[in-house]
Amino acid sequence: MKKNILILITLAAIFGMSGCKQNKNSVTRNADGKINVTVTIFPPFDFVRRIAGDMVNLTMLLPPGAESHSFEPSPKDIITVQNSALFIHAGGNSDKWVERILESMNTDKIRILAMIDAVEAVEEEIVEGMEDDEDEGEDTEYDEHVWTSVRNAILIVNAITALLCEADPANADFYRRNATAYGEELAQIDAAFNEVIAGAQRNTIVFADRFPFRYFADAYGLTYFAAFPGCSTETEPSAATVAFLINKIKAEKIPVVFHIELSNERMADTISGETGAKKLLLHSCHNITRRDFDSGLGYTEIMRRNVENLREALR
Repeated sequence: MKKNILILITLAAIFGMSGCKQNKNSVTRNADGKINVTVTIFPPFDFVRRIAGDMVNLTMLLPPGAESHSFEPSPKDIITVQNSALFIHAGGNSDKWVERILESMNTDKIRILAMIDAVEAVEEEIVEGMEDDEDEGEDTEYDEHVWTSVRNAILIVNAITALLCEADPANADFYRRNATAYGEELAQIDAAFNEVIAGAQRNTIVFADRFPFRYFADAYGLTYFAAFPGCSTETEPSAATVAFLINKIKAEKIPVVFHIELSNERMADTISGETGAKKLLLHSCHNITRRDFDSGLGYTEIMRRNVENLREALR
């Protein structure tokens, strides 16, 4: 992977050295007059299409159904970023490749947003029973899954809208109107989660999977247990971890064991079989399947499904 990144950085540097520095107010437009917006993953892709609609040319680098933590950009991806008026990525340790590439290219004409910078970032944590595959002594790792909290999503949408208005002032009123309507929709979903919490009989959730929901859990005062932290590359837990989660579900009579999207679900199947807990999806929106992508499935639809599955887990 390091060799591939070095090749890509070299390519980016070649593109970056060409031309003189230009003011960001002078953005690149296509023949159709639209600006290019490039995002790395699904959440900002959906946010932008809800704000901007067909007024921009929008590209998502991560293919639908792919695992984001192992993503490697292609030379074509580098060119796409270079030709963007706005580039949005998650931030955090999984986006180290983004930092290296951006440092090597001329970004004078690109507005750049790391979503983690639009919210109050928190450190990824290791809770009881969770396996930690990180080496001791590493730098502090902040949880990059900021969009899993609907409240954070509203902040991110506001930040994206501000940059779109800067890059394309002719359509600023359009972007602001859409963002206002979208923000109201997100606030309604936040209210639905609050209603679930208010009527819950418990506040503990269990994941037989990675846990990319730190911001979500903090927002709604939830206690959680899981096999791995959100950015873990591990998929096969130890017997001790599985036993811990089984015992936790049995001891607290927890009715649901969660898995995340695009998971192999084997651990969830095992724990469900041992405890009788119902296996359900709590979707982090990190990415979606090709079928869902082609159908136009969006963040709000996914979160509404999460509302109902959380309601069942906390009964």
